[in-house]
Amino acid sequence: MAATGTAAEDERKQVLSQFPMEKWGTLPLARYALGQTAPSGSGPTYCRLMEFGTPNLGSIKGGSAAKHIMYHHNSGEWRVAAPLRGMEPQEAWEELRGQFVRAFEAVADGDFEAMDDLEALRFGPTLVTKSLATYFPDRFLPVYAGEHLRTFVALLGGSVQAGAPAWHINRQLLELVSARAEFAGWSGLEVMSLLYDRFDPRPQQRSIWKIAPGERGRLWDECRDGAVIRVAWDELGDLGQYQSDAELKQALDAHWPRSSGGSLTTARRLLAFRDLEAGDRVVANRGTDEVLATGTVSGSYRFESDHTEYRHVVPVSWDASHARKLSQPQHGWRSTFAKVQPTLFARITAGVTESGSESAELYAGGSVTLPEDVAGVLEALERKGQVILHGPPGTGKTRLALGAALALAGRADALNSAPDRRAAAQAETLRDGRIHMVTFHPSYGYEDFVEGFKPDLGATGPGLTLALTDGVFPTLCTHASARPDETFLLIIDEINRGDLPRIFGELVTLLELDKRGLPLALSVSRRTFSVPPNVRIIGTMNTADRSISHLDAAVRRRFAFLPVGPDPDAVFGTVGPLDLAQFLESLNTRIARHLDADHQIGHAYLLRDGEPIATEDALAAVFHHEVIPLLEDYCLGRADLLHRIFGSLVDTDTGRPALMSPQDLAAALATEFTSGTPGPDA
Repeated sequence: MAATGTAAEDERKQVLSQFPMEKWGTLPLARYALGQTAPSGSGPTYCRLMEFGTPNLGSIKGGSAAKHIMYHHNSGEWRVAAPLRGMEPQEAWEELRGQFVRAFEAVADGDFEAMDDLEALRFGPTLVTKSLATYFPDRFLPVYAGEHLRTFVALLGGSVQAGAPAWHINRQLLELVSARAEFAGWSGLEVMSLLYDRFDPRPQQRSIWKIAPGERGRLWDECRDGAVIRVAWDELGDLGQYQSDAELKQALDAHWPRSSGGSLTTARRLLAFRDLEAGDRVVANRGTDEVLATGTVSGSYRFESDHTEYRHVVPVSWDASHARKLSQPQHGWRSTFAKVQPTLFARITAGVTESGSESAELYAGGSVTLPEDVAGVLEALERKGQVILHGPPGTGKTRLALGAALALAGRADALNSAPDRRAAAQAETLRDGRIHMVTFHPSYGYEDFVEGFKPDLGATGPGLTLALTDGVFPTLCTHASARPDETFLLIIDEINRGDLPRIFGELVTLLELDKRGLPLALSVSRRTFSVPPNVRIIGTMNTADRSISHLDAAVRRRFAFLPVGPDPDAVFGTVGPLDLAQFLESLNTRIARHLDADHQIGHAYLLRDGEPIATEDALAAVFHHEVIPLLEDYCLGRADLLHRIFGSLVDTDTGRPALMSPQDLAAALATEFTSGTPGPDA
């Protein structure tokens, strides 16, 4: 800690020396903004120094250059925050510079509320907060991300006002820390270190990427010796200048115009590479079956404009002890980037080369962290009580719901396991009684869900005997009331296929969390009923069948809605020359353009037993027997519409798919949907 504190103080002195606070009023734009060549001998610009040159003062790395409020884009134009738009660059800079000066003056005078009027600074909260902590280390802590600050404030018993900028929350955190005797005499850096070490708010599910160090690993020696991983696409310039995948896709299309829409996949992979964080894991490969090393990301992305090639760089600490040949080729490893499943990574790092059975010990550290999508569902359930997972068919909504059920039941260890082990865990969870699953359909009613008179099959007398019978929901609630310390979950598949107001009836009122436990008389039996606070509901709905807007408004208000879209990362792999992820992305781009986003194709169509399809015959079967019929139904018999989506693979006049061998189909799909996309580096 002492060494880190000394390094931080040296970095702070460097900022104060190169950018004295009293000189800010005349600071030229050339000394501030990213994306330009600084005057000779002047050192890095202020924004570059704060983001890349002062790591011990606290990090603001990651994301795009938009965090700096104003920067010079690779296209030659100046990008500025909303309050500065319409101004010439120099005029915008003078306004921004003036707001920085006024902020420094306000803090020096102790008038922190005066910063509320500095609108442009709100568009760069991390940079501004780090600047204030650097110039006024006794008045701010070296914690800059708004979400992290909110987490730490709540941890210390505080509550954050909605809409408060990061610097206000930082001040609130400092006051909470100062009020606690155990922090007496601590420096801001020591407080920051303790908070992140003990209560790190960053996602614990680390990204794991396979990244090829050049074609056939030709740059491996350079990457290993330099403790980095390098990728190409140098023509794009610094990836930090791109705010979204759509913007980066435009740049990719400009340089590689024949990418047929697949460059959106490339854009997303490049942004994921740019946003790798310290602690994320990397596998360097040669070909589809050789691991050169595994590594841990040790720093943030940078663009080395003076390097001869492969200028996009992320620092990595490599471990070559895991180098090995895999027993089976990984078809998705033919491109530069591929997501690596935790189970495969665990086998690689544990020295297991055969698939074999998996055990909990294969998970890093002997513990399991929740996947991001499952964690998102659990957070929404905790906040709202009910969640609807919505998206096109085949996107894994039911699988995600069952994954959340496994997590609630304490079986998170099965989430990333082999399909048979996961299925066994799901079956066991459903038998436990805490999780119940039902499917809604047009004839499903109140008597099935809540209560109703149904034939008594056990009656022995003459004629039909009816008995009042509890439905699915009261039965679950009865069990939940008997076990109040456990969470009970009802999964409603195809929830939008039922008449929800009729099915839920008066129970719609009791779904709200603040009305849990409130007694209410049921309409049939008139008996008193309440929903226990430990009951949660997950619904799934296909938006291709019926959009969210068609749901009853009262029901809609009581559910959180989480989109579950097609995930190209789930189908990393190739069939012959066809990159499945790029094919899925490009096909869905056309579907969204000519139909709408609700009718896109889910990634599950290209999976078998949880793995991407790998043969031409399997691809042909999926294409002709599942994808084409589904799109024919969506296009309502319009051959012209089908032709716009599938191009040369469908006859313009009849809409009939072209007949060809499975091998030729893979090549034709690659030509139609993915040809021209830049750079596989297996």
